Amino acid sequence: MTRIPVLKTYKLLINGAFPRSESGRSLPVLDKKDNVLAHVAHASRKDLRDAVEAARAAQPKWAGATAYNRGQVLYRLAEMMEGKREELAEAIASVPFEARAQARARTGAASKRARSSTPSLEVSTAIDRVVHYAGWADKYGQVLGCNNPVAGPFYNFTSPEPTGVVVCLPPDGAPLLGLLSLIVPVLCAGNAVVTLASEANPIPSMILAEAAATSDMPGGILNILTGPRAELIPHITPHRDVDAVHAANLSAEQNAALRAGAAENLKRVTVREGVVFADNDACNSPWWIEPFVEFKTMWHPVSA
Repeated sequence: MTRIPVLKTYKLLINGAFPRSESGRSLPVLDKKDNVLAHVAHASRKDLRDAVEAARAAQPKWAGATAYNRGQVLYRLAEMMEGKREELAEAIASVPFEARAQARARTGAASKRARSSTPSLEVSTAIDRVVHYAGWADKYGQVLGCNNPVAGPFYNFTSPEPTGVVVCLPPDGAPLLGLLSLIVPVLCAGNAVVTLASEANPIPSMILAEAAATSDMPGGILNILTGPRAELIPHITPHRDVDAVHAANLSAEQNAALRAGAAENLKRVTVREGVVFADNDACNSPWWIEPFVEFKTMWHPVSA
């Protein structure tokens, strides 16, 4: 008797829990032989709204935690990913390179270097990137902030503070490394994140969601949605409770949709073009944190 495997259905990560989409829909993910590998939830506009509400409620406590503690939480996430190294590499390899290459081409991010990157190397680089930004959590303020020379008996200094709720839109072609490269600079600054998984291969993102849920990451700080971006992107920048957007290697249509929505409310939108996520020199920089902090300048009288 031939055993028929029970296919896994990956749910959404919202507020530290794994709810099904309120739409009741799911999408198949195909393997190299066009067999159904798993299913993922088809997130709706209401799921996006629920994720943003969860992020908004959780963000103040995350921002109020010590920078050292935020670094510890991110490092713990890297530890949990290390335990899922083989599962993550297998998930990246399960979707054929051609599908990922087509996704890169759609977003204008095709790269010869991508073909030479193995799934195992992508996982290693992704884990290292989380560790890297965990180290920046209690240091970026010293780099981005400053003491300001002023004329008068005052001590004047500028300090960075988190922006709030940030939506991250990683490219389709880098299912794990692209996702983490966008979210960890945002998280280490004290922001809460809502992110869309790769459409071409959402499984690594959902394995990351499972790692986050079993780590020290507070519920609501990292929320991951799966599904067609065409349905969700038009609702991101018009959302009044979203403070900023961090995206990379988007298609011209997706970029235009984000910009059009931000024109109404002057939301900060950072879209990085032509990023090669395997390039540590380009991606491991405190300037990837800078767009997602606000700068507060304080004056304090100097005693005689």
